[in-house]
Amino acid sequence: LIIGIILVAINPYKQLPIYGDAIIHAYSGQNMGDMDPHIFAVAEEAYKQMARNNKNQSIIVSGESGAGKTVSARYTMRYFATVSKSSSNAHVEDKVLASNPITEAVGNAKTTRNDNSSRFGKYTEISFDQSYQIIGANMRTYLLEKSRVVFQSENERNYHIFYQLCASAGQPEFKHLKLGRSQENRLLFI
Repeated sequence: LIIGIILVAINPYKQLPIYGDAIIHAYSGQNMGDMDPHIFAVAEEAYKQMARNNKNQSIIVSGESGAGKTVSARYTMRYFATVSKSSSNAHVEDKVLASNPITEAVGNAKTTRNDNSSRFGKYTEISFDQSYQIIGANMRTYLLEKSRVVFQSENERNYHIFYQLCASAGQPEFKHLKLGRSQENRLLFI
């Protein structure tokens, strides 16, 4: 088992100018350690190892709730799309994450640290051709915190879909569900 570089991501809770195209190009082609630690340095190392050794690579993004794991994965995908000069008009991360509103409604909840906290894991597989250009991607999700369905800590909320369904109770297509306010229907979803 070979373990590569580990990058610890910390959410600064504000936008920083360190993820633009100029920064991507600055890290492209650089050796690990030549530049400051960055998600783009990790992505560049994986991309080079894939091209050099013609072997699959993995990047594991881990951290606490609200640390920026989903955003870090998005930046990594954008890096690959940019450095591989993929011919697609739309960014690969937009295509892969196009299902995000649905998966977030079903799998995200409000926590004390994050209003849109993922309660599920994601496995994203990006496919490259022989020229190392992106030709496709596949995202798999899996629920990790089933306990959130029946219990929430103080100042936290259940999965977003619960509140979205209750907010839509007056819509004709939802009448048969006999929904009311979320406080009244809480036991209905347990």
